[in-house]
Amino acid sequence: MSQLPAMAAEPRRAPDAWAPSAPGTQRPAGRGWPGGQGAEPAPGRWALPGGCGGTLTAVPGQEALRKIITTLAVKNEEIQNFIYALKQMLQNVEDNSARVQEDLEGEFQSLYALLDELKDNMLMKIKQDRASRTYELQAQLAACAKALESSEELLETANQTLETANNHDFPQAAKQIKDSVTMAPAFRLSLKAKVSDNMSHLMVDFAQERRLLQALAFLPVPSTPEIDLAESLVADNCVTLAWRMPDEDSKIDHYVLEYRKTNFEGPPRAKEDQPWMVIEGIKGTEYTLSGLKFDMKYMNFRVRACNKAVAGEFSEPVTLETRAFMFRLDASTSHQNLRVEDLSVEWDATGGKVQDVKAREKDGKGRTASPANSPARVVQSPKRMPSGRGGRDRFTAESYTVLGDTLIDADDHYWEVRYDRDSKAFGVGVAYRSLGKFDQLGKTSASWCLHLNNWLQVSFSAKHANKAKVLDVPVPDCIGVYCNFHEGFLSFYNARTKQLLHTFKAKFTQPVLPAFMVWCGSFHVSSGLQVPSAVKCLQKRNSTASSSNASLT
Repeated sequence: MSQLPAMAAEPRRAPDAWAPSAPGTQRPAGRGWPGGQGAEPAPGRWALPGGCGGTLTAVPGQEALRKIITTLAVKNEEIQNFIYALKQMLQNVEDNSARVQEDLEGEFQSLYALLDELKDNMLMKIKQDRASRTYELQAQLAACAKALESSEELLETANQTLETANNHDFPQAAKQIKDSVTMAPAFRLSLKAKVSDNMSHLMVDFAQERRLLQALAFLPVPSTPEIDLAESLVADNCVTLAWRMPDEDSKIDHYVLEYRKTNFEGPPRAKEDQPWMVIEGIKGTEYTLSGLKFDMKYMNFRVRACNKAVAGEFSEPVTLETRAFMFRLDASTSHQNLRVEDLSVEWDATGGKVQDVKAREKDGKGRTASPANSPARVVQSPKRMPSGRGGRDRFTAESYTVLGDTLIDADDHYWEVRYDRDSKAFGVGVAYRSLGKFDQLGKTSASWCLHLNNWLQVSFSAKHANKAKVLDVPVPDCIGVYCNFHEGFLSFYNARTKQLLHTFKAKFTQPVLPAFMVWCGSFHVSSGLQVPSAVKCLQKRNSTASSSNASLT
Protein backbone atom coordinates (compact mmCIF):
# COMPACT_ATOMS: atom_id res chain seq x y z
CA MET A 1 0.00 0.00 0.00
CA SER A 2 1.43 3.38 -0.97
CA GLN A 3 2.26 5.77 1.82
CA LEU A 4 0.67 9.15 2.13
CA PRO A 5 3.04 12.12 1.72
CA ALA A 6 4.36 13.41 5.00
CA MET A 7 2.43 16.32 6.41
CA ALA A 8 3.98 19.54 7.52
CA ALA A 9 4.46 19.62 11.25
CA GLU A 10 1.91 21.66 13.11
CA PRO A 11 3.29 24.79 14.80
CA ARG A 12 3.89 24.15 18.44
CA ARG A 13 1.96 26.27 20.89
CA ALA A 14 3.84 29.21 22.32
CA PRO A 15 4.48 29.64 26.04
CA ASP A 16 1.89 31.34 28.19
CA ALA A 17 3.11 34.77 27.07
CA TRP A 18 2.13 33.76 23.52
CA ALA A 19 -1.19 32.16 24.27
CA PRO A 20 -4.41 34.10 23.65
CA SER A 21 -6.06 34.94 26.92
CA ALA A 22 -9.51 33.84 27.86
CA PRO A 23 -12.21 36.45 27.27
CA GLY A 24 -12.34 38.97 30.11
CA THR A 25 -8.86 38.22 31.39
CA GLN A 26 -6.84 41.29 32.29
CA ARG A 27 -3.17 41.36 31.46
CA PRO A 28 -0.61 43.82 32.80
CA ALA A 29 0.64 46.46 30.39
CA GLY A 30 4.03 45.90 28.96
CA ARG A 31 5.84 44.54 26.01
CA GLY A 32 3.96 42.04 24.00
CA TRP A 33 0.53 43.47 24.82
CA PRO A 34 -0.32 46.15 22.34
CA GLY A 35 -3.03 48.49 23.42
CA GLY A 36 -1.72 49.37 26.84
CA GLN A 37 -2.87 48.53 30.36
CA GLY A 38 -5.23 45.54 30.59
CA ALA A 39 -5.63 45.19 26.87
CA GLU A 40 -5.65 41.75 25.26
CA PRO A 41 -4.98 40.67 21.73
CA ALA A 42 -7.81 40.62 19.23
CA PRO A 43 -9.45 37.25 18.68
CA GLY A 44 -7.33 34.98 16.55
CA ARG A 45 -4.20 37.04 17.14
CA TRP A 46 -1.17 35.96 19.12
CA ALA A 47 1.12 38.04 21.31
CA LEU A 48 4.62 37.98 19.90
CA PRO A 49 7.75 38.74 21.89
CA GLY A 50 9.27 42.09 21.31
CA GLY A 51 6.00 43.99 21.36
CA CYS A 52 4.98 42.98 17.87
CA GLY A 53 1.45 41.82 17.16
CA GLY A 54 0.76 39.05 14.65
CA THR A 55 -1.74 36.41 13.47
CA LEU A 56 -1.01 32.65 13.34
CA THR A 57 -3.45 30.56 11.23
CA ALA A 58 -3.69 26.83 10.44
CA VAL A 59 -1.77 25.46 7.48
CA PRO A 60 -3.95 25.88 4.38
CA GLY A 61 -5.75 22.63 3.33
CA GLN A 62 -5.15 20.91 6.67
CA GLU A 63 -8.86 20.24 7.39
CA ALA A 64 -9.45 19.07 3.85
CA LEU A 65 -6.51 16.70 4.17
CA ARG A 66 -7.95 15.29 7.39
CA LYS A 67 -11.22 14.55 5.58
CA ILE A 68 -9.29 12.85 2.80
CA ILE A 69 -7.44 10.74 5.37
CA THR A 70 -10.74 9.73 7.01
CA THR A 71 -12.26 8.88 3.64
CA LEU A 72 -9.20 6.82 2.68
CA ALA A 73 -9.24 5.01 6.02
CA VAL A 74 -12.92 4.12 5.58
CA LYS A 75 -12.33 3.00 2.01
CA ASN A 76 -9.32 0.94 3.09
CA GLU A 77 -11.46 -0.80 5.69
CA GLU A 78 -14.16 -1.50 3.09
CA ILE A 79 -11.56 -2.93 0.69
CA GLN A 80 -10.04 -5.05 3.47
CA ASN A 81 -13.49 -6.40 4.37
CA PHE A 82 -14.18 -7.12 0.70
CA ILE A 83 -10.80 -8.85 0.36
CA TYR A 84 -11.68 -11.00 3.37
CA ALA A 85 -15.07 -11.79 1.81
CA LEU A 86 -13.41 -12.71 -1.51
CA LYS A 87 -10.94 -14.99 0.27
CA GLN A 88 -13.79 -16.58 2.14
CA MET A 89 -15.67 -17.07 -1.13
CA LEU A 90 -12.57 -18.65 -2.68
CA GLN A 91 -12.40 -21.07 0.22
CA ASN A 92 -16.14 -21.73 -0.10
CA VAL A 93 -15.67 -22.43 -3.82
CA GLU A 94 -13.01 -25.00 -2.97
CA ASP A 95 -15.10 -26.58 -0.23
CA ASN A 96 -18.36 -26.56 -2.18
CA SER A 97 -16.76 -27.85 -5.39
CA ALA A 98 -15.11 -30.66 -3.42
CA ARG A 99 -18.48 -31.46 -1.84
CA VAL A 100 -20.44 -31.51 -5.12
CA GLN A 101 -17.65 -33.47 -6.80
CA GLU A 102 -17.83 -36.02 -4.03
CA ASP A 103 -21.60 -36.13 -4.38
CA LEU A 104 -21.31 -36.55 -8.16
CA GLU A 105 -18.83 -39.39 -7.81
CA GLY A 106 -21.09 -40.97 -5.25
CA GLU A 107 -24.08 -40.74 -7.59
CA PHE A 108 -22.09 -42.25 -10.45
CA GLN A 109 -20.76 -45.00 -8.22
CA SER A 110 -24.33 -45.72 -7.20
CA LEU A 111 -25.31 -45.77 -10.88
CA TYR A 112 -22.37 -48.05 -11.71
CA ALA A 113 -23.34 -50.37 -8.90
CA LEU A 114 -26.92 -50.47 -10.13
CA LEU A 115 -25.78 -51.21 -13.70
CA ASP A 116 -23.40 -53.89 -12.46
CA GLU A 117 -26.20 -55.46 -10.46
CA LEU A 118 -28.52 -55.38 -13.46
CA LYS A 119 -25.76 -56.83 -15.65
CA ASP A 120 -25.09 -59.65 -13.20
CA ASN A 121 -28.79 -60.48 -12.97
CA MET A 122 -29.21 -60.51 -16.72
CA LEU A 123 -26.06 -62.60 -17.23
CA MET A 124 -27.33 -65.01 -14.62
CA LYS A 125 -30.61 -65.27 -16.53
CA ILE A 126 -28.70 -66.10 -19.72
CA LYS A 127 -26.57 -68.71 -17.94
CA GLN A 128 -29.59 -70.34 -16.37
CA ASP A 129 -31.44 -70.45 -19.69
CA ARG A 130 -28.36 -71.88 -21.43
CA ALA A 131 -27.93 -74.52 -18.76
CA SER A 132 -31.59 -75.50 -18.95
CA ARG A 133 -31.54 -75.82 -22.74
CA THR A 134 -28.24 -77.64 -22.69
CA TYR A 135 -29.61 -80.17 -20.20
CA GLU A 136 -32.74 -80.80 -22.25
CA LEU A 137 -30.86 -81.18 -25.53
CA GLN A 138 -28.19 -83.44 -24.00
CA ALA A 139 -30.87 -85.65 -22.45
CA GLN A 140 -32.69 -85.85 -25.78
CA LEU A 141 -29.36 -86.58 -27.55
CA ALA A 142 -28.56 -89.42 -25.15
CA ALA A 143 -32.01 -90.93 -25.64
CA CYS A 144 -31.63 -90.75 -29.42
CA ALA A 145 -28.18 -92.38 -29.28
CA LYS A 146 -29.54 -95.21 -27.18
CA ALA A 147 -32.50 -95.67 -29.51
CA LEU A 148 -30.19 -95.67 -32.53
CA GLU A 149 -27.99 -98.34 -30.98
CA SER A 150 -31.02 -100.51 -30.21
CA SER A 151 -32.38 -100.01 -33.70
CA GLU A 152 -29.05 -101.00 -35.32
CA GLU A 153 -28.92 -104.21 -33.27
CA LEU A 154 -32.49 -105.02 -34.26
CA LEU A 155 -31.67 -104.35 -37.93
CA GLU A 156 -28.73 -106.74 -37.83
CA THR A 157 -30.87 -109.42 -36.23
CA ALA A 158 -33.55 -109.00 -38.86
CA ASN A 159 -31.03 -109.37 -41.69
CA GLN A 160 -29.62 -112.56 -40.19
CA THR A 161 -33.11 -113.98 -39.78
CA LEU A 162 -33.96 -113.18 -43.36
CA GLU A 163 -31.00 -115.27 -44.56
CA THR A 164 -32.54 -118.34 -42.87
CA ALA A 165 -35.89 -117.92 -44.50
CA ASN A 166 -35.97 -121.66 -45.56
CA ASN A 167 -35.50 -122.76 -41.99
CA HIS A 168 -38.56 -124.23 -40.26
CA ASP A 169 -37.93 -121.78 -37.31
CA PHE A 170 -38.22 -118.74 -39.56
CA PRO A 171 -41.88 -117.86 -38.85
CA GLN A 172 -41.29 -117.83 -35.15
CA ALA A 173 -38.11 -115.74 -35.48
CA ALA A 174 -39.83 -113.28 -37.82
CA LYS A 175 -42.69 -112.81 -35.33
CA GLN A 176 -40.22 -112.08 -32.54
CA ILE A 177 -38.45 -109.48 -34.66
CA LYS A 178 -41.76 -107.86 -35.51
CA ASP A 179 -42.67 -107.65 -31.84
CA SER A 180 -39.24 -106.23 -31.04
CA VAL A 181 -39.61 -103.54 -33.71
CA THR A 182 -43.00 -102.56 -32.33
CA MET A 183 -41.50 -102.05 -28.85
CA ALA A 184 -38.25 -100.53 -30.07
CA PRO A 185 -37.33 -97.05 -28.55
CA ALA A 186 -36.60 -95.75 -32.04
CA PHE A 187 -40.32 -95.93 -32.89
CA ARG A 188 -41.41 -94.30 -29.60
CA LEU A 189 -38.88 -91.49 -29.79
CA SER A 190 -39.88 -87.93 -30.85
CA LEU A 191 -37.56 -86.57 -33.46
CA LYS A 192 -38.41 -82.98 -32.64
CA ALA A 193 -36.07 -80.99 -30.37
CA LYS A 194 -37.65 -80.25 -27.00
CA VAL A 195 -36.12 -76.74 -26.82
CA SER A 196 -35.03 -74.15 -29.33
CA ASP A 197 -31.52 -73.00 -29.87
CA ASN A 198 -32.78 -69.48 -30.46
CA MET A 199 -31.70 -67.07 -27.63
CA SER A 200 -33.12 -63.87 -29.15
CA HIS A 201 -35.61 -63.53 -26.30
CA LEU A 202 -32.65 -62.55 -24.12
CA MET A 203 -31.49 -59.76 -26.38
CA VAL A 204 -31.53 -56.17 -25.05
CA ASP A 205 -31.97 -52.75 -26.55
CA PHE A 206 -30.67 -49.94 -24.36
CA ALA A 207 -31.20 -47.19 -26.91
CA GLN A 208 -33.79 -45.41 -24.78
CA GLU A 209 -31.77 -45.81 -21.61
CA ARG A 210 -28.69 -44.64 -23.45
CA ARG A 211 -30.50 -41.49 -24.51
CA LEU A 212 -31.56 -40.94 -20.93
CA LEU A 213 -28.00 -41.38 -19.72
CA GLN A 214 -26.76 -39.01 -22.38
CA ALA A 215 -29.33 -36.48 -21.17
CA LEU A 216 -28.01 -36.59 -17.62
CA ALA A 217 -27.18 -33.08 -16.42
CA PHE A 218 -26.92 -31.04 -13.29
CA LEU A 219 -30.23 -30.41 -11.54
CA PRO A 220 -31.84 -27.09 -12.49
CA VAL A 221 -33.14 -24.68 -9.85
CA PRO A 222 -36.88 -25.39 -9.42
CA SER A 223 -39.35 -22.80 -10.65
CA THR A 224 -41.16 -20.53 -8.23
CA PRO A 225 -44.58 -21.82 -7.10
CA GLU A 226 -47.70 -19.67 -7.35
CA ILE A 227 -50.09 -19.65 -4.39
CA ASP A 228 -53.70 -20.23 -5.48
CA LEU A 229 -55.84 -17.99 -3.28
CA ALA A 230 -59.05 -19.27 -4.88
CA GLU A 231 -58.30 -22.79 -3.62
CA SER A 232 -57.01 -21.66 -0.21
CA LEU A 233 -59.33 -21.60 2.79
CA VAL A 234 -59.42 -20.24 6.34
CA ALA A 235 -62.01 -21.95 8.55
CA ASP A 236 -62.35 -23.65 11.94
CA ASN A 237 -58.98 -22.32 13.07
CA CYS A 238 -57.36 -24.14 10.16
CA VAL A 239 -55.68 -22.75 7.06
CA THR A 240 -55.56 -24.79 3.87
CA LEU A 241 -53.05 -23.36 1.41
CA ALA A 242 -52.87 -24.50 -2.22
CA TRP A 243 -50.28 -23.68 -4.86
CA ARG A 244 -49.25 -24.74 -8.35
CA MET A 245 -46.09 -24.81 -10.44
CA PRO A 246 -45.90 -22.73 -13.62
CA ASP A 247 -44.33 -25.70 -15.44
CA GLU A 248 -44.38 -29.40 -14.71
CA ASP A 249 -41.16 -30.48 -13.06
CA SER A 250 -40.62 -34.17 -12.35
CA LYS A 251 -37.41 -33.40 -10.45
CA ILE A 252 -39.20 -31.70 -7.53
CA ASP A 253 -38.76 -33.72 -4.37
CA HIS A 254 -40.74 -31.67 -1.83
CA TYR A 255 -41.96 -28.20 -0.87
CA VAL A 256 -41.18 -25.91 2.06
CA LEU A 257 -43.97 -23.77 3.53
CA GLU A 258 -43.35 -20.78 5.80
CA TYR A 259 -45.91 -18.72 7.68
CA ARG A 260 -46.07 -16.04 10.33
CA LYS A 261 -48.70 -14.00 12.14
CA THR A 262 -49.14 -10.25 11.71
CA ASN A 263 -51.56 -7.42 12.40
CA PHE A 264 -50.92 -5.69 9.05
CA GLU A 265 -53.37 -6.23 6.21
CA GLY A 266 -51.21 -5.21 3.27
CA PRO A 267 -48.36 -7.05 1.58
CA PRO A 268 -45.93 -8.73 3.98
CA ARG A 269 -43.38 -6.33 5.38
CA ALA A 270 -39.66 -7.01 5.36
CA LYS A 271 -39.43 -6.53 9.12
CA GLU A 272 -41.93 -8.24 11.39
CA ASP A 273 -41.92 -8.98 15.09
CA GLN A 274 -43.04 -12.56 14.45
CA PRO A 275 -40.52 -15.02 12.94
CA TRP A 276 -41.28 -17.25 9.97
CA MET A 277 -42.40 -20.72 11.04
CA VAL A 278 -41.14 -23.50 8.74
CA ILE A 279 -42.81 -26.72 7.58
CA GLU A 280 -40.59 -28.97 5.46
CA GLY A 281 -41.02 -32.18 3.50
CA ILE A 282 -44.44 -31.41 1.97
CA LYS A 283 -44.94 -33.82 -0.93
CA GLY A 284 -48.11 -32.38 -2.49
CA THR A 285 -49.19 -28.93 -3.64
CA GLU A 286 -51.62 -28.40 -0.75
CA TYR A 287 -51.18 -28.28 2.99
CA THR A 288 -53.50 -27.71 5.97
CA LEU A 289 -52.38 -26.08 9.21
CA SER A 290 -54.78 -27.16 11.94
CA GLY A 291 -55.32 -26.29 15.60
CA LEU A 292 -54.16 -22.69 15.15
CA LYS A 293 -54.81 -19.92 17.64
CA PHE A 294 -55.71 -16.75 15.76
CA ASP A 295 -54.37 -14.20 18.23
CA MET A 296 -53.43 -11.80 15.42
CA LYS A 297 -55.53 -10.48 12.56
CA TYR A 298 -53.62 -11.88 9.57
CA MET A 299 -51.11 -14.52 8.49
CA ASN A 300 -48.42 -14.33 5.81
CA PHE A 301 -47.58 -17.38 3.71
CA ARG A 302 -44.88 -18.27 1.20
CA VAL A 303 -43.73 -21.55 -0.36
CA ARG A 304 -40.83 -22.82 -2.43
CA ALA A 305 -39.99 -25.99 -4.31
CA CYS A 306 -36.94 -28.18 -3.67
CA ASN A 307 -35.27 -30.95 -5.60
CA LYS A 308 -32.58 -33.29 -4.30
CA ALA A 309 -29.91 -30.62 -4.60
CA VAL A 310 -31.27 -27.09 -4.31
CA ALA A 311 -34.27 -25.05 -3.24
CA GLY A 312 -35.92 -22.55 -5.55
CA GLU A 313 -37.05 -19.03 -4.81
CA PHE A 314 -39.95 -18.35 -2.45
CA SER A 315 -43.29 -17.57 -4.00
CA GLU A 316 -44.74 -14.11 -3.78
CA PRO A 317 -45.97 -13.90 -0.17
CA VAL A 318 -49.71 -13.67 0.40
CA THR A 319 -51.70 -12.40 3.36
CA LEU A 320 -54.83 -14.17 4.60
CA GLU A 321 -57.23 -12.76 7.15
CA THR A 322 -57.62 -14.87 10.28
CA ARG A 323 -60.65 -13.25 11.86
CA ALA A 324 -61.37 -14.55 15.35
CA PHE A 325 -62.48 -13.31 18.76
CA MET A 326 -59.36 -12.68 20.79
CA PHE A 327 -59.63 -11.54 24.38
CA ARG A 328 -57.93 -11.96 27.73
CA LEU A 329 -59.18 -12.08 31.25
CA ASP A 330 -59.28 -8.69 32.95
CA ALA A 331 -57.52 -9.36 36.25
CA SER A 332 -58.61 -5.94 37.53
CA THR A 333 -62.23 -7.17 37.54
CA SER A 334 -61.65 -10.45 39.33
CA HIS A 335 -62.91 -11.28 42.80
CA GLN A 336 -60.17 -11.13 45.40
CA ASN A 337 -60.40 -14.89 45.87
CA LEU A 338 -59.64 -15.59 42.21
CA ARG A 339 -56.05 -15.93 41.07
CA VAL A 340 -55.78 -14.94 37.39
CA GLU A 341 -52.87 -16.24 35.32
CA ASP A 342 -53.24 -15.15 31.70
CA LEU A 343 -56.27 -17.22 30.55
CA SER A 344 -56.39 -19.48 33.62
CA VAL A 345 -58.22 -18.83 36.88
CA GLU A 346 -58.01 -20.65 40.21
CA TRP A 347 -60.07 -20.05 43.31
CA ASP A 348 -57.87 -19.08 46.27
CA ALA A 349 -59.46 -19.08 49.71
CA THR A 350 -56.66 -16.93 51.17
CA GLY A 351 -56.70 -14.30 48.44
CA GLY A 352 -58.46 -11.70 50.55
CA LYS A 353 -56.15 -12.26 53.53
CA VAL A 354 -53.09 -11.80 51.36
CA GLN A 355 -54.44 -8.54 50.02
CA ASP A 356 -55.26 -7.33 53.54
CA VAL A 357 -51.68 -8.04 54.64
CA LYS A 358 -50.33 -6.16 51.62
CA ALA A 359 -52.62 -3.22 52.35
CA ARG A 360 -51.45 -3.03 55.96
CA GLU A 361 -47.81 -3.16 54.86
CA LYS A 362 -48.46 -0.38 52.38
CA ASP A 363 -50.05 1.76 55.10
CA GLY A 364 -47.04 1.17 57.34
CA LYS A 365 -48.88 -1.19 59.64
CA GLY A 366 -47.71 -4.57 60.70
CA ARG A 367 -44.11 -3.87 59.68
CA THR A 368 -42.86 -5.62 62.78
CA ALA A 369 -44.68 -8.80 61.89
CA SER A 370 -42.44 -11.76 61.18
CA PRO A 371 -42.33 -12.52 57.43
CA ALA A 372 -42.23 -16.20 58.26
CA ASN A 373 -45.64 -15.94 59.93
CA SER A 374 -47.19 -13.72 57.25
CA PRO A 375 -49.99 -15.30 55.19
CA ALA A 376 -48.27 -13.95 52.11
CA ARG A 377 -45.34 -16.17 53.04
CA VAL A 378 -47.52 -19.26 53.21
CA VAL A 379 -49.64 -18.65 50.07
CA GLN A 380 -48.13 -16.96 47.05
CA SER A 381 -49.94 -13.74 46.22
CA PRO A 382 -51.90 -13.88 42.95
CA LYS A 383 -50.33 -12.07 40.02
CA ARG A 384 -52.41 -9.10 38.98
CA MET A 385 -52.32 -6.83 35.98
CA PRO A 386 -50.42 -3.56 36.46
CA SER A 387 -53.68 -1.65 35.99
CA GLY A 388 -53.89 -2.68 39.50
CA ARG A 389 -56.36 -3.53 42.03
CA GLY A 390 -57.56 0.00 42.40
CA GLY A 391 -60.92 -1.71 41.78
CA ARG A 392 -60.12 -4.68 43.95
CA ASP A 393 -63.71 -4.75 45.12
CA ARG A 394 -65.12 -4.90 41.54
CA PHE A 395 -66.75 -8.16 42.64
CA THR A 396 -67.02 -9.16 46.24
CA ALA A 397 -68.94 -11.31 48.71
CA GLU A 398 -70.10 -14.49 46.91
CA SER A 399 -69.81 -13.08 43.40
CA TYR A 400 -66.66 -15.03 42.48
CA THR A 401 -66.57 -13.44 39.03
CA VAL A 402 -64.02 -12.31 36.48
CA LEU A 403 -64.75 -10.61 33.14
CA GLY A 404 -63.06 -10.59 29.77
CA ASP A 405 -61.27 -7.46 28.58
CA THR A 406 -62.95 -7.10 25.14
CA LEU A 407 -66.46 -5.80 24.57
CA ILE A 408 -68.83 -7.57 22.17
CA ASP A 409 -70.94 -5.02 20.32
CA ALA A 410 -71.26 -6.53 16.82
CA ASP A 411 -70.95 -9.68 14.70
CA ASP A 412 -70.77 -13.22 16.04
CA HIS A 413 -68.05 -14.62 18.29
CA TYR A 414 -67.02 -17.92 19.84
CA TRP A 415 -64.81 -19.03 22.71
CA GLU A 416 -64.35 -22.13 24.84
CA VAL A 417 -63.72 -22.81 28.50
CA ARG A 418 -62.49 -26.01 30.16
CA TYR A 419 -63.12 -26.31 33.88
CA ASP A 420 -61.98 -28.58 36.68
CA ARG A 421 -64.70 -31.18 37.24
CA ASP A 422 -63.98 -31.06 40.97
CA SER A 423 -65.04 -27.40 41.12
CA LYS A 424 -67.89 -26.94 43.60
CA ALA A 425 -69.48 -24.31 41.35
CA PHE A 426 -68.76 -22.97 37.90
CA GLY A 427 -70.46 -20.55 35.52
CA VAL A 428 -69.84 -19.18 32.04
CA GLY A 429 -71.74 -16.64 29.96
CA VAL A 430 -71.85 -12.92 29.19
CA ALA A 431 -72.63 -9.84 31.21
CA TYR A 432 -73.05 -6.12 30.84
CA ARG A 433 -70.18 -4.03 32.09
CA SER A 434 -72.62 -2.57 34.61
CA LEU A 435 -72.98 -5.90 36.45
CA GLY A 436 -73.09 -5.10 40.16
CA LYS A 437 -70.23 -5.94 42.50
CA PHE A 438 -72.47 -8.23 44.58
CA ASP A 439 -74.33 -9.72 41.59
CA GLN A 440 -73.80 -13.38 40.81
CA LEU A 441 -73.95 -14.48 37.19
CA GLY A 442 -77.52 -15.18 36.08
CA LYS A 443 -79.09 -13.66 39.19
CA THR A 444 -79.92 -10.31 37.51
CA SER A 445 -81.02 -9.08 34.09
CA ALA A 446 -77.43 -7.94 33.39
CA SER A 447 -76.01 -11.43 32.84
CA TRP A 448 -76.75 -14.76 31.15
CA CYS A 449 -74.93 -18.00 31.98
CA LEU A 450 -74.81 -21.76 32.26
CA HIS A 451 -74.24 -22.75 35.87
CA LEU A 452 -72.92 -26.01 37.27
CA ASN A 453 -73.38 -26.75 40.96
CA ASN A 454 -71.40 -29.65 42.44
CA TRP A 455 -72.04 -28.68 46.07
CA LEU A 456 -74.34 -30.94 48.07
CA GLN A 457 -76.36 -31.89 44.99
CA VAL A 458 -75.40 -31.72 41.34
CA SER A 459 -77.36 -29.39 39.04
CA PHE A 460 -76.73 -28.02 35.55
CA SER A 461 -78.92 -25.10 34.58
CA ALA A 462 -79.28 -21.99 32.41
CA LYS A 463 -79.72 -18.79 34.41
CA HIS A 464 -80.87 -15.25 33.65
CA ALA A 465 -82.70 -12.58 35.69
CA ASN A 466 -82.80 -14.89 38.70
CA LYS A 467 -84.64 -17.56 36.72
CA ALA A 468 -83.17 -21.00 36.15
CA LYS A 469 -83.91 -23.80 33.73
CA VAL A 470 -82.52 -27.23 34.54
CA LEU A 471 -80.79 -28.78 31.53
CA ASP A 472 -81.34 -32.47 30.92
CA VAL A 473 -78.11 -33.02 29.01
CA PRO A 474 -74.76 -34.60 29.89
CA VAL A 475 -72.42 -32.07 31.47
CA PRO A 476 -69.36 -31.62 29.23
CA ASP A 477 -65.91 -30.80 30.59
CA CYS A 478 -65.38 -28.18 27.86
CA ILE A 479 -68.08 -25.69 26.90
CA GLY A 480 -68.20 -23.61 23.73
CA VAL A 481 -69.93 -20.20 23.86
CA TYR A 482 -71.44 -18.59 20.75
CA CYS A 483 -72.66 -14.98 20.88
CA ASN A 484 -74.38 -13.21 17.99
CA PHE A 485 -74.84 -9.68 19.25
CA HIS A 486 -77.12 -8.28 16.54
CA GLU A 487 -79.49 -11.28 16.44
CA GLY A 488 -79.41 -11.65 20.21
CA PHE A 489 -78.34 -15.30 20.29
CA LEU A 490 -76.26 -16.69 23.14
CA SER A 491 -75.74 -20.42 22.63
CA PHE A 492 -73.75 -22.97 24.58
CA TYR A 493 -72.29 -26.13 23.05
CA ASN A 494 -70.39 -29.23 24.02
CA ALA A 495 -67.07 -28.03 22.61
CA ARG A 496 -65.99 -31.55 21.64
CA THR A 497 -69.18 -32.95 20.04
CA LYS A 498 -70.82 -29.59 19.12
CA GLN A 499 -74.05 -30.74 20.80
CA LEU A 500 -76.28 -27.74 21.54
CA LEU A 501 -76.79 -27.37 25.29
CA HIS A 502 -78.93 -24.24 25.49
CA THR A 503 -79.75 -21.02 23.62
CA PHE A 504 -80.76 -17.66 25.09
CA LYS A 505 -82.69 -15.31 22.78
CA ALA A 506 -82.19 -11.80 24.09
CA LYS A 507 -82.15 -8.17 23.02
CA PHE A 508 -78.82 -6.84 24.16
CA THR A 509 -79.21 -3.16 25.02
CA GLN A 510 -75.52 -2.54 25.51
CA PRO A 511 -72.21 -4.28 24.74
CA VAL A 512 -71.50 -7.45 26.69
CA LEU A 513 -68.33 -9.03 28.07
CA PRO A 514 -67.38 -12.69 28.44
CA ALA A 515 -68.06 -13.57 32.08
CA PHE A 516 -66.92 -16.46 34.28
CA MET A 517 -67.29 -17.58 37.88
CA VAL A 518 -65.76 -20.39 39.90
CA TRP A 519 -65.88 -21.45 43.51
CA CYS A 520 -63.43 -23.95 44.97
CA GLY A 521 -62.09 -24.88 41.56
CA SER A 522 -60.40 -23.60 38.42
CA PHE A 523 -60.89 -23.14 34.69
CA HIS A 524 -58.98 -22.26 31.52
CA VAL A 525 -60.26 -20.13 28.64
CA SER A 526 -59.42 -20.62 24.94
CA SER A 527 -59.76 -17.45 22.88
CA GLY A 528 -58.59 -16.58 19.39
CA LEU A 529 -61.11 -19.10 17.99
CA GLN A 530 -63.25 -18.82 14.88
CA VAL A 531 -66.90 -19.78 14.93
CA PRO A 532 -66.80 -23.51 14.03
CA SER A 533 -68.57 -24.48 10.80
CA ALA A 534 -70.76 -26.98 12.68
CA VAL A 535 -71.91 -24.22 15.04
CA LYS A 536 -72.70 -21.91 12.12
CA CYS A 537 -74.87 -24.60 10.52
CA LEU A 538 -76.69 -25.32 13.78
CA GLN A 539 -77.26 -21.62 14.41
CA LYS A 540 -78.81 -21.17 10.97
CA ARG A 541 -81.20 -24.04 11.62
CA ASN A 542 -82.09 -22.91 15.12
CA SER A 543 -82.40 -19.22 14.32
CA THR A 544 -85.73 -19.85 12.53
CA ALA A 545 -87.03 -22.82 14.48
CA SER A 546 -88.06 -22.96 18.11
CA SER A 547 -86.81 -25.82 20.24
CA SER A 548 -86.78 -27.10 23.77
CA ASN A 549 -83.61 -25.08 24.22
CA ALA A 550 -85.40 -21.77 23.78
CA SER A 551 -84.54 -18.77 25.90
CA LEU A 552 -85.78 -18.41 29.45
CA THR A 553 -89.09 -16.69 29.94
